[in-house]
Amino acid sequence: MLQLVYISSANPAAPCPTQDILTISRRNNARDRITGLLYADAGRFLQALEGPEDAVEAAYARIRQDARHRAIVMLSRRTVDRREFGHWEMAHRAPGADAAAFLADVQRLTAAASAEVRGTFEGLVQARALA
Repeated sequence: MLQLVYISSANPAAPCPTQDILTISRRNNARDRITGLLYADAGRFLQALEGPEDAVEAAYARIRQDARHRAIVMLSRRTVDRREFGHWEMAHRAPGADAAAFLADVQRLTAAASAEVRGTFEGLVQARALA
C-alpha cells in the first residue's frame, strides 16, 4: 500500500470552501479505497493519502492539476504495510478556535502514523497557530 504526503499553498485566484473540498474528497476517496488526513486552513493544505498505489498516484495527479493548489511539494512517498489513518478525516481550524484543542485533535488523528508523518502535521499546526 502506498502512502504519500504533500503540502501545497491555496491559490487565492481559485478559492473553494473547505467543506466543498471535504465533500468531493470523501466521495472520491471512498470510491478509490483511499484513506488519510487532510489539514486545511486559509492558506495551506497538508495531506496524507494511503491506499492502492495506482489509486493514490491517480489522486495525486488530479491534485497536481487542481487550480486550487499551487507550490505543491511531495514530502514523502513510502510503502506501508497497514493503513496508518484507517479512515478519512479532515482537520480544519476555524478562525478564533483554540489552538491547543486543535493540536490535540491533530495528535489524536495522527496517533497511529509514523513519527515522521506525525511530526509533519504537528509542526505545521503549531507553526500556523503562531502565524
